[in-house]
Amino acid sequence: MNFPLMRNNILREDLDALIEYLKQDDPILTQSKNVKAFEQEWSEWLGVKYSVFVNSGSSANLLTMAALKLRYPSGGEVIVPPLTWVSDLASVLQNGFTPMVVDIDRHSLGMDSQKIIAKLNENTRAVFLTHVQGFDALTDELLEELERREILLIEDVCESHGATHNRQKLGSFSWISNFSFYYAHHMSTIEGGMICTNEESVYEQLRMLRSHGMVREASNPDLKLEYQQNNPELNPDFIFAFPAYNVRNTELGGILGRTQLKRLDKNVIRRNENLVRFLEQIDSNKYRTDFKLEGCSNYAFNLILKEPDNDLVDRLMKKMRESKIEFRRGSAGGGNQLRQPYLQKIMPDTNLENFPEVEHIHFYGFYIGNFPDLRDDEVDTLCSLINAV
Repeated sequence: MNFPLMRNNILREDLDALIEYLKQDDPILTQSKNVKAFEQEWSEWLGVKYSVFVNSGSSANLLTMAALKLRYPSGGEVIVPPLTWVSDLASVLQNGFTPMVVDIDRHSLGMDSQKIIAKLNENTRAVFLTHVQGFDALTDELLEELERREILLIEDVCESHGATHNRQKLGSFSWISNFSFYYAHHMSTIEGGMICTNEESVYEQLRMLRSHGMVREASNPDLKLEYQQNNPELNPDFIFAFPAYNVRNTELGGILGRTQLKRLDKNVIRRNENLVRFLEQIDSNKYRTDFKLEGCSNYAFNLILKEPDNDLVDRLMKKMRESKIEFRRGSAGGGNQLRQPYLQKIMPDTNLENFPEVEHIHFYGFYIGNFPDLRDDEVDTLCSLINAV
């Protein structure tokens, strides 16, 4: 069989919307009305007040940590997972915070709430929680403890659009949340990401941070006037509040986001149906099937050995390669980030034995593609091939 990680989720209807827009005599291509409309529609869908469209999920991570730096200029600790994409940890390091890594929960693949709580202290500035591959990594206990201690929660929902906790969408619980619209994700704007918040002052900061730190990018007229009055010698169109970035997206990205958002909920339902079919058929004697499915918005099929078995792993990879089943060993982002060179240089004395759950995923875990147009017979064939190993 030919089983890729993802099939193109930019459909003909999305391309037709772009073509119609480009047929105009003088279409605006840089960030404009469609970007603003997509931000508003996304905020309504998610259930937050404000959203800022950027050029990638990684840029969303970067600006989020830059906003945290504005709040805590002297730095501090940010609790992060070892199973995530590199940009989560990189953005923490790039903004001068100290990453504090805790192991994951085997059922959700997100950070273990008990381990997070045990790590909290007077230097903790935020918990940067990744909802891995569609699973809900939140617990009521964690939310209550962070609220009690007044510690900020940041959600990485890049792989988990539409997932929920207590029937509330992930990404709406936190100080700031991040989403990705890259090719393989639940919806795609080719490249793209979104930053979401309910805090107006943070929203204005993010708008400026997105565009070189320019004050004119703020939406609050009183804020702009304050900067102009405090800097009368400067051209009001070119006042820079922060040493920031250029991570804007385009009108084309906004159009794609608006068309794809219309079918996102339907696609989430189909992805979850595919996951249930997969888990019901794979051999539960060999592979884990006890994932936290409540509130799930599945991103990929997780194939994780129940017990360490190097021989089975080798045979499994050989079979999948022969059958043209694309996979990623180590699951999200290349497995245990603590083994990556960029962290080894910074945290060389880390004892990996203290992270048994992510270590098991690193060596004995895989993810395989799940996508809305996946047919039942394809899932069945996939499971048969896996079970035959």
